Amino acid sequence: MTLDIRSARPGDEAQVLRLIKALAAYEREPDAVEATEETLRETLFGPGAQVFAFLAERDGKVVGLALWFLTYSTWTGRPSLYLEDLFVDGAARGHGVARALMTRLAQEAKARNCARMDWAVLDWNVDAMAFYERLGARRQTGWEPWRLHGAALDQLADS
Repeated sequence: MTLDIRSARPGDEAQVLRLIKALAAYEREPDAVEATEETLRETLFGPGAQVFAFLAERDGKVVGLALWFLTYSTWTGRPSLYLEDLFVDGAARGHGVARALMTRLAQEAKARNCARMDWAVLDWNVDAMAFYERLGARRQTGWEPWRLHGAALDQLADS
């Protein structure tokens, strides 16, 4: 059994979208995905793309995704790697795929001189929390996630 972690490349859009939809179903939001192969192609591989993905292939089959981008920390004066999504197909869990993806992300963060890696975990996903704790990650406290989207985003932009 071989496991390879590689950068997503043009032509992978269908696999990336499949994994995003599987993640949405796992997170109990199966109808929330608006992404399409076209929007993924544009954001991952278009001119000036600032979103990236690593794919995990087990015996040549795509079984995992880590989708990420860079942010910036004014306190460290360095970039940070933000993990938007980490997902492994159910049948491939427990075989080191998620750890291999996280290791590749850590290597990328170090190569880009990032001060840290950040991500969010749903409050009910205790398995993910335990996994991240085993890697040495710690829950952040004091900060609450906020979001502006939809009509509120449109209204602010138009004001």
